[in-house]
Amino acid sequence: MSEHHRSNQPFYNTKDIITILMMSLFYLVLSYFLIGYHSNQVVLVLIFNTLYFSSVITRKFILGFSIFIVYWILFDYMKAFPNYAYTNVHIAELYHFEKHIFGISTHGLLLTPNEFLRVHSSVVMDFIGGVFYLMWIPVPLAFAAYLFFTKKELFLQFSLTFVLVNLIGFVIYYLYPAAPPWYVQYHGFTFIAHTHSNPAGLIRFDHLLNVPVFQSIYKQGSNVFAAMPSLHSSYPVIVVYYGLKNKMGAMNFVFGLVMVGIWFTAVYASHHYVLDVIAGISCALTGIKLFNWLLKNTVVGTFVEKMRVVIA
Repeated sequence: MSEHHRSNQPFYNTKDIITILMMSLFYLVLSYFLIGYHSNQVVLVLIFNTLYFSSVITRKFILGFSIFIVYWILFDYMKAFPNYAYTNVHIAELYHFEKHIFGISTHGLLLTPNEFLRVHSSVVMDFIGGVFYLMWIPVPLAFAAYLFFTKKELFLQFSLTFVLVNLIGFVIYYLYPAAPPWYVQYHGFTFIAHTHSNPAGLIRFDHLLNVPVFQSIYKQGSNVFAAMPSLHSSYPVIVVYYGLKNKMGAMNFVFGLVMVGIWFTAVYASHHYVLDVIAGISCALTGIKLFNWLLKNTVVGTFVEKMRVVIA
């Protein structure tokens, strides 16, 4: 067959169409029975199918980003298996340990950093903190997209590290279910199953803009009792690590600023204790080190190379 004739052939066939449609249907049916119907499931399927069948480059792009899709599906399905159903939730002990280690004395009272910052909140910090906290997913995804179009091997390493860190975090969620600071603020130390997610201090950002930004985001929360570790604090660490590895110069300063801003806001907005943030940082560093070991000593290196060829 001539090159000209081959180039005129469609880049998909009947088998492709049937396979992708069956996978899409399976995902929608499984999701319905596990967690119920949500419109974002249909949106995800439409995006994947559209990009897969639109062109060669969009197919490679969505195949590369399928690593993040796997993460999102796993995160979403956690709703069907709440960690508090398997072991006791830690509420009071984490609160008191935070106060013991990082407590701040003021007016004769010992407060956690969350409580102290809540008392000393300001409109300026509400706005700045809200902006930083909105970056916890867009920045890693934008960075991943940049790597996809510039250094595909590094893109795959970054993506797989991202998922590995999340898996480590998910395991800890089930081993050590923990309530966030805002839970103690609103509910005390009493465990209440099926508690809905809450934007906590971030609601002040919504009030400033008069738009339910974080209120809408936290309606999608998978589990209230998954504060330890703070994966919000893990993600920017991964970005900074690969930014430095990619020698991105001044951009790494921006990544570092975003990282510190997210760490601070996690505590300022009462979504995480300082202990959660430290655990999130540790989780990221552990995941990075583990992935680098797997890359050098296991079939992960071969997998990355094969995937690089697929999306090249």
